[in-house]
Amino acid sequence: MMGLSRDGGLLVPHNVPDVRDQLESWTGCTFAELAGHIMTEFVDDIPEQDLQALIDKSYSRFDHDRITPVVPVDDFHILELFHGPTLAFKDIALQFLGNVFEYILKDSGGCLNILGATSGDTGSAAIEGVRGKDSINIFILFPEGRTSAVQERQMTTVPDKNVFNIAIDGSFDDCQSLIKNIFSDLDFKDEYHLGAVNSVNWARVLAQIVYYFFAWFELGKPRVFDVAVPTGNFGDIFAGYLARNMGLPINKLILATNSNDILARFFNTGVYSRGEVHFSESPAMDIQVSSNFERYLWYQLAGSSDKVNEFMTSFQQTGTARLDFNTRRFDESFVAGSASDAQTLDTIQHYHQQFGYLADPHTAVGICVAKRYRDPDVPLLCVATAHPAKFEGAISRALPGETVSHPRLELLKDLPSRKEHLPVDVEAVKKYIVKNSS
Repeated sequence: MMGLSRDGGLLVPHNVPDVRDQLESWTGCTFAELAGHIMTEFVDDIPEQDLQALIDKSYSRFDHDRITPVVPVDDFHILELFHGPTLAFKDIALQFLGNVFEYILKDSGGCLNILGATSGDTGSAAIEGVRGKDSINIFILFPEGRTSAVQERQMTTVPDKNVFNIAIDGSFDDCQSLIKNIFSDLDFKDEYHLGAVNSVNWARVLAQIVYYFFAWFELGKPRVFDVAVPTGNFGDIFAGYLARNMGLPINKLILATNSNDILARFFNTGVYSRGEVHFSESPAMDIQVSSNFERYLWYQLAGSSDKVNEFMTSFQQTGTARLDFNTRRFDESFVAGSASDAQTLDTIQHYHQQFGYLADPHTAVGICVAKRYRDPDVPLLCVATAHPAKFEGAISRALPGETVSHPRLELLKDLPSRKEHLPVDVEAVKKYIVKNSS
């Protein structure tokens, strides 16, 4: 429920369990059953029977009976994470998180004002997870004009009275900075019962660990496999990193960025250096400051909060922080690269024309970088983060004349929308929360 720690840091579990001796017994589990086994390793304050009921409810609205199916394309496989209510991988975690919030609030009799920032998909997935729920309001900040038209409609056409959309005149990083500043005002956070749904919330990461294990079973339990993940806020690939630390035999995590390549540069040079935000064909990844990266640093720096603070303070004050290392890469479990907009569109075109598979631009970034680092002797899994119908513009530029749609999105086209325009101003956002909180 806390989301961001009271000292401004991020929560991590006391320990990461080694589950290698349990993998065989999990063979044949459904996605929901597997989620129950994995989450129980971390959750000790919700009875197992209640936790499983929450999990079952969370995945009952998905369009595919496998929840996150694995499909073959060319000489690799794609893990499709877009079969939830908002057609994005965020549904995997946020359907669960919304139900957990509701469960806890019913037990405690409390209320919650959720505050979140989105570069595209988190907002609609979070809204869908809590819309209409008692004792919960949700305030979502997004960069005006920087999400796709479909992504904005998914947020702003929701009529429920507990949903508030705030269009910020800035970038996603501005939205994320506003959130962090508001949460750092502990008196305000306490008085207005603020909670987080961004991937700063540990429960988000926990739910995402599950599909890496599920995919391994779907692949036939190979001895090792590589996973390519398009990355903006580092939450999705961090879940894969934790799965690897739990004993899942991931060989390499292939980190793929667009032109906002701060993470790719770090893993290749040890320098974490902020640049200007570039607005791209893959807008959910137009991020320069990746919040989950702090969690990763904590593990890499032997659990030293002091060293993490030192690194992040340098970054916040100067825009640059450095970790010196003598090996070819900072972490041998990662390889990293970036893809330009032109390469992204070329990838969409190639795989549609040659193999009949239509990828959204974020997934295409992952595929493009993955092929660069492909080891032909190791099975490759590429993570598909969103349905291509959410990015009509990119698809039409890659495939002129090609139309792509989805029934869920067609229903939104004629619905009225509502949003509040606000500047990049902490006090303006606070005032709006005060006015509309219950």
